[in-house]
Amino acid sequence: MIVHVTDIEDSRLDAFRWRDRQLASKAERRETVGAGLFVAEGDLVVERARLAGCEPVAILCAQKISTELTQHFSNDVAIYVADDKMRGIVTGLGVPLDVTGLFQRPALRSVTQLCQASSRIVVLEEVDNPTNLGAIMRSAVALGWDALLLDSTSADPLARRALRVSMGTALQLPFGRCEPGSDFVSLLHEHGFSTIALTPHSSAIDLRSIDASTDKIALLLGSERNGLSDHALNASTFRARIAMQTGIDSLNVGAAAAIALHAFAPSH
Repeated sequence: MIVHVTDIEDSRLDAFRWRDRQLASKAERRETVGAGLFVAEGDLVVERARLAGCEPVAILCAQKISTELTQHFSNDVAIYVADDKMRGIVTGLGVPLDVTGLFQRPALRSVTQLCQASSRIVVLEEVDNPTNLGAIMRSAVALGWDALLLDSTSADPLARRALRVSMGTALQLPFGRCEPGSDFVSLLHEHGFSTIALTPHSSAIDLRSIDASTDKIALLLGSERNGLSDHALNASTFRARIAMQTGIDSLNVGAAAAIALHAFAPSH
């Protein structure tokens, strides 16, 4: 259903103005049945959200593509048409994207579901920067990894910035979140995974020396500030490092993830 809007204060557009915490509360971001909303910014991300089966709530778009969008969304979904200036201001981006979509958040997968359905899982501990998270998800999908497991403190995969950076590929990667204080390393071992904890510490072994043919691998990555916790490092099957030039202590976690995800990617 196409609806033309000309008033920038139109309350029907309020959800497009919301930031991540307004779209979904902390509790909703951890809800296994699906609760809260997320925003897909740009035609590619909107299309990937639609193809992933996410339930649309409303669309904000340019006149030139409004008719085309009616072919992909039911008549129950309001397709708001606004000029460039209004779209740029309402979304807070300044840049008037041709289309922005508002969708219901999909349900989280349980840790057990992820472990049972996957042979390659990337695990994040205290990775709270959505830009880094988006980059990691984009690499994981591109390199054939099956799932993403986050601890209770890591960023939201459906945050606006994370989705933008991942170009919507986050919607193709099943993800779940551990309960606070849970021992996810032991849980992964119980499900038959070899765990590889990535660290720049000199005591770690070169990741190139690790046999990547193992059936089930979980790659553990920590925050840029502190890295992985001592427990995660000590409990993992391997502690691995990326060989670097003398004087360089570490890589951005997104760059390090891409290297390791490629090194331990499933064979095709």
